[in-house]
Amino acid sequence: MKDLELAEKIIEEKSLTLVVVKEGNILFTSADRGIEPIYTAVTNFKEGLEGSGVADRVTGRAAAILCRYGKIAEIHTDLISDEAIRIFKNSGIKYFYEEYSPYIKNRDKTDMCPVEKLAYGIDNPQELIQRISEFMGSMKREV
Repeated sequence: MKDLELAEKIIEEKSLTLVVVKEGNILFTSADRGIEPIYTAVTNFKEGLEGSGVADRVTGRAAAILCRYGKIAEIHTDLISDEAIRIFKNSGIKYFYEEYSPYIKNRDKTDMCPVEKLAYGIDNPQELIQRISEFMGSMKREV
């Protein structure tokens, strides 16, 4: 079974939000929401992600930049944004999706996702990682 097919099978069977598979081995899984799963996978396993297949639930600009940085080969996502498609096309990453949206919305669907907002205007993955880290830190302090 190909990496992407295995990732797709596992994400559905186990009701996860992100699965990363490389050479038939599961590298990373998560049931967390938002940017945290792909952020964690990329920051913890960056060197090992190259050529992997990823199944994700929602993929916007920030997640796409992180996927490009991790050099993933292909991704299947339930929901994708314009910016993610553009990044994948320009990066040569194969992508498959179920639904499309011009941009990723926040959880109550009243505005753009805050991580999407902070990713606009950033193309440097290290800068994006730093901003996401700060954002996640501020969210944990608010709880």
